[in-house]
Amino acid sequence: MDLIINFTPTGMIPTKNMTPHVPVKVDEIIEDVRLASEIGITMVHLHARDETTGKPAYQAEVYGKIIKGIRSFDRELIICVSLSGRGIKEFVQRAEPLQLEGELKPDMGSLTLSSLNFNKVESLNSPDMILALAAEMKSKGILPELEAFDMGMINYSKYLQKRGLLEPPHYFNLLFGNIACAQADIMMAGLMVRELPTNSFCSFAGIGDTQLMMTSVAIASDYGVRIGLEDNIWYDNQRTKLATNLDLIKRVHILAEANERKIMKPSTLRNLLNLQAGNGQYGRKYE
Repeated sequence: MDLIINFTPTGMIPTKNMTPHVPVKVDEIIEDVRLASEIGITMVHLHARDETTGKPAYQAEVYGKIIKGIRSFDRELIICVSLSGRGIKEFVQRAEPLQLEGELKPDMGSLTLSSLNFNKVESLNSPDMILALAAEMKSKGILPELEAFDMGMINYSKYLQKRGLLEPPHYFNLLFGNIACAQADIMMAGLMVRELPTNSFCSFAGIGDTQLMMTSVAIASDYGVRIGLEDNIWYDNQRTKLATNLDLIKRVHILAEANERKIMKPSTLRNLLNLQAGNGQYGRKYE
């Protein structure tokens, strides 16, 4: 299978004090996506930031500006908006980006499948919140980007499918290396892939120093990759060089070429995930 590249340029944690390369302002995020699109990516996982403070933002207005900018140069790229529970607790706020419509409608929205702890902060995802976000995405024709940090989260996705809130085909990000969750281990990756629901596609993400390893494992094993400064700001594990998003994308292309894998076009993944074709039509196809 061609290689899915899920580009994660910003995230919620990296700041300009940590690395000058992280895009925070709307124009910066748009420009990094434009450059990545020119090199070759399949989809983008967006986080918005407040233009003044740089803190995470949930407002549809901010996401709309980013999406409008991206679609001015690439109208097929699959766009996912973050609905994260780190610091943003209320359903109305977390679901606000899902209210965008027309040319600004996202194709996907992130859905973390349980609560979890990071190094210094929690991500709260109560059962009621997960159910409500899944239901809202279903009603809006937006595909959940399922985030699984351990085996239990994959099992919960099957529960949601039984409840009728998730329908195949599914797309998963499998995230490895977080201190409180599945570690970056080939056996763990294999177990999580084995437990995925039928008709699922997935990308591996390595957090921090595990990014290069899990990217390499995914490419060699015929899975997709999630790559960007959201998960790791360093280019090397010795932390001697701060990465740019373009550095990380280019390295994925080098690894893909070495493994004789072509980069999956957005149009191909749209077809596999039963998404509309882009170019003005976004989100899930209506049966």
